[in-house]
Amino acid sequence: MKRTALLYSAALLSATLMASPVFAADLCDANLQKIKDTLTTKEATLSESLKTEVTELQTKASDAKAAGNDKACVEASSAAVQRLEAPNTEGSGKGSGS
Repeated sequence: MKRTALLYSAALLSATLMASPVFAADLCDANLQKIKDTLTTKEATLSESLKTEVTELQTKASDAKAAGNDKACVEASSAAVQRLEAPNTEGSGKGSGS
């Protein structure tokens, strides 16, 4: 159910991005700041695999922003934010628990 909601949100976000490039740049910046803040405040509680995955997405988003590709920045940064919000429902990393 939550995964469906995330996919729906991503689809809605993509449609919104097509309509507003300024919104995309703002969302990119906001997501990058949220990633930075979350990695700083929750570093001790995040699994190494999750930190690695989020850091790679953060780098991809930052590179896209530097290249002027706001859409790619939002896609990568939104994916990172979703992964950071997912541990509470899915465990600390992939494959744990079962």
